[in-house]
Amino acid sequence: MDYKMLISKALQGRENAYTPYSNFKVGAAVLTEDGKIYTGCNIENASYGATNCAERTAIFKAVSEGHRTIKAIAIVGIEDDYTYPCGICRQVIAEFGSEDVKIILGKRNESDYIVKTLEEILPGAFTKKDLDR
Repeated sequence: MDYKMLISKALQGRENAYTPYSNFKVGAAVLTEDGKIYTGCNIENASYGATNCAERTAIFKAVSEGHRTIKAIAIVGIEDDYTYPCGICRQVIAEFGSEDVKIILGKRNESDYIVKTLEEILPGAFTKKDLDR
């Protein structure tokens, strides 16, 4: 898996962010099970509740094109620190992430990143497996 390329796509996605209220631009890139990449950016709204995060934008684009499993997601926000996904985005990653989904957190360029597992960022996640019990 080419983490640097996925971060590069997330950085490109961040350029499209619509953030007139927070000025906190975030970009994401999702790698699906068959190797396709979907990008997303955060999109704010004056009501705040209607705002959508970059991670969900990218995942929902993939799902709307028929993909149900993501292998990895790269996320980039502010340039001098790692931007983690919010709680809602973590739950959406849990819904569509493969068993070993990788969460790649980047900074200012493709070479500055860390990789996390879903268990590390959302321990004890409630998933569809819990509904089968």
